[in-house]
Amino acid sequence: MSPTPPVLTVGEVATRSGVAVSALHFYERQGLIASERTAGNQRRYRRDVLRRVAFIRVSQRVGVPLADIRMALDSLPEGRTPTKKDWARLSRLWRDELDARIRDLEHLRNDLTGCIGCGCLSLRTCVLQNPSDVLGADGPGPRRWLDDDSTSG
Repeated sequence: MSPTPPVLTVGEVATRSGVAVSALHFYERQGLIASERTAGNQRRYRRDVLRRVAFIRVSQRVGVPLADIRMALDSLPEGRTPTKKDWARLSRLWRDELDARIRDLEHLRNDLTGCIGCGCLSLRTCVLQNPSDVLGADGPGPRRWLDDDSTSG
């Protein structure tokens, strides 16, 4: 069995992570991952970039903005692979926000099913959910979803 190479090419990272080379370049431009350059100006990545890319993908999938992902990754140690303890700390940072998103998604799923079930598909004219568009007087947007404080921007 051959030893694991200390660095990976961009193609190797793309294959191993399931992320397109163009996405890796984008992540690098955004400061989410870093590479070193060879004398021939080719990118080489340390192996810990695979964990970082996995973290980015999962975070994006649950809706975490890139700026928040960058901040989290910036808090990880340089020069060593992050430990389980490092990842647990990041998880705790987002737990409350993710729990709120889960509640919102459950609310959307439950309410959307009820709305679609009635067949009208219009909250403007729906006599069950919003008779005479009374919610329009409270302002724009999904009034049943937004708290008064969250609409101020």
